Amino acid sequence: MRRSRLALSVGSLLLAATTALTGATTAQASQQAAADGYVALGDSYASGVGAGSYISSSGDCKRSTKAHPYLWAAANSPSSFDFTACSGARTGDVLSGQLGPLSTSTGLVSISVGGNDAGFSDVMTTCVLQSDSSCLSRIATAKAYVDSTLPGRLDSVYSAIRDRAPNAEVVVIGYPRFYKLGTSCIGLSETKRKAINDAADHLDKALAQRAGAHGFTFGDVRSTFTGHEICSGSSWLHSVDWFNIGNSYHPTAAGQSGGYLPVLDAVA
Repeated sequence: MRRSRLALSVGSLLLAATTALTGATTAQASQQAAADGYVALGDSYASGVGAGSYISSSGDCKRSTKAHPYLWAAANSPSSFDFTACSGARTGDVLSGQLGPLSTSTGLVSISVGGNDAGFSDVMTTCVLQSDSSCLSRIATAKAYVDSTLPGRLDSVYSAIRDRAPNAEVVVIGYPRFYKLGTSCIGLSETKRKAINDAADHLDKALAQRAGAHGFTFGDVRSTFTGHEICSGSSWLHSVDWFNIGNSYHPTAAGQSGGYLPVLDAVA
């Protein structure tokens, strides 16, 4: 009799535990299913500078209807779409001005940020206008920043995203290499081109490491841009645009749709 009662008690406990676990799993699945809003954060590579067709209400943020977040939202019809990426944004700008739409209903977040923190614009200005040695020196300074300071700033952004959007899949999207090497091409020297590409790799490595540490997915666009770099003959990146300097070294509309969108599609 005691064995029967003991077996019954153990069985009851197991049944209760299983029911509780099933209920929790079902609740979690229901919550995640309901979390299908999309929020796009980041800098000019996310907002679509260089792609044209800017949304007038976005002002200097230059959010484009040809940017990969807008294209993804148009194709997938999330329950809500908040496009807060802004030209020139650094990690601090994302923290202070872009996270408002995030909530438990957010199912997807994409973010591209870190290049401006590392001084991307100044690096390119130096490399275009000054000597090889000055270019390499400025890139070395940028790499040192990426190693010493940027990881902590990325951690602050990524932690804030997770706190505000606990149910979201978060995709950290990197930057392309800018130049096809070993070709005859007017403009920067091969030394400068290789150093700029190495700097992009260095930044992407840091982004991937911090994304992984937070359980986020890293979207690597270097493969999709291969064969479409500046000097490739089929570039998806603007070179120096003296008529609209802000376009310089940003993806074209083809770069957004052909280089960025497939990477987001693959992981979202």
